[in-house]
Amino acid sequence: MKKVGQHPSSEIIGTYSSVLKDNAIIVGVTSSAAAYRSIDVVRELMRRGAEVYVVMSKDAARLISPALFEWATGNEVFVEFGGETGHIALSKMCSSMIIAPATLNTMSKIANGIADTSVTLTAITMIGMDKPLVIVPAMHKYLWDSPQAKETLNKIGQWNVILVPPIIEEHKAKFPLIEDIVSAAEAATLRGKDLLGLRILVTAGPTREYLDPVRFLTNASSGKMGVAIAREAYFRGAEVTLVHGPMSTSVPHYIRSERVVTTSEMLDVVISEVTSGNYDAVILAAAPVDYSFSKYSKEKIKSSNKELELTLTPTPKISAELRKVFSGLLIGFAAETAFGDSNKLITLAQEKLRKRGFNVIVANDISRPDIGFTSDFNEVYIIDDKGIKEHIPKSPKSVIARRLLDIVKARVVN
Repeated sequence: MKKVGQHPSSEIIGTYSSVLKDNAIIVGVTSSAAAYRSIDVVRELMRRGAEVYVVMSKDAARLISPALFEWATGNEVFVEFGGETGHIALSKMCSSMIIAPATLNTMSKIANGIADTSVTLTAITMIGMDKPLVIVPAMHKYLWDSPQAKETLNKIGQWNVILVPPIIEEHKAKFPLIEDIVSAAEAATLRGKDLLGLRILVTAGPTREYLDPVRFLTNASSGKMGVAIAREAYFRGAEVTLVHGPMSTSVPHYIRSERVVTTSEMLDVVISEVTSGNYDAVILAAAPVDYSFSKYSKEKIKSSNKELELTLTPTPKISAELRKVFSGLLIGFAAETAFGDSNKLITLAQEKLRKRGFNVIVANDISRPDIGFTSDFNEVYIIDDKGIKEHIPKSPKSVIARRLLDIVKARVVN
């Protein structure tokens, strides 16, 4: 289809962020029942600034019309290439490729160099150009568990390929969350597997300190920042452990995680992890509660019109205790009420960095309603133990996570 002026689909490009600006991405669609979910992947990539081109197998085109993807992207959809080198031109033009969904048939063909569909032909070409390929499997669980699938995954895992593990439920290996796919696409396109071989521990979310079986002290932390860091690290090749409190954010099913409730429990798990595992970096993105009740009632305290006097006692500082047993790279967060005063925010963060033994600290102003705890966005100052300050204006938390992991790479990778 020839474009006449600007296609209406372009109106959504960059509406969420511009992180993928100046990147063209191929989305391959194969004949899985989950093919209809690919539309959401395409649109989310566009909202992050990408130009998207869709390549479909003939069988996929029988399940869902290529016209729908042409409407969604504003670009021609390739079911068959018009010339012998059409796949070469497209691959040269694009930064990365995502196959979502990917059938076992398609993955096996890619692993064995069988280029008999437009999707496998393009994927093999991208691998040959050493450009990143993201594969999003979707199939029946019996296929996913087969030795053929395991052999295929082991083979393609040796190349510049990132796998987004499916959700296993109802005897299916189901299409994962769109957020996971887009995060993998961002990591692959912008960084690749540059953290391969690193072990990183991340904490996330709030903790709770109980007064009785139903009442507790907590804070508004959602866990979004910690999850964004863990997800980004995973897709960049790191071995990740996520230690988290009771969060409103879902935990990525493919990341090794430990759930805790209280601050003391979080401390115990973190200490156990770093003393038993060889971690290269620890990123404390959680917001553990600073105080607990001096007394706990095993029975629910009866409500009445009388005042209830309570005494709070400090909880242990995880960073301070961690520094007694961990000498590696330690990154922390300083959530302060600075009311728009950046100098105050930086001063408070620098003081916390010195007291707690952080190598790097991330400061944000929680007095602002548009960023922070429950938001997908934040605005931060990154300060290190060498006095270097970096300002990241209001951005998705995934962007901040990427920058923090760039710092980990710079400090840890030789």
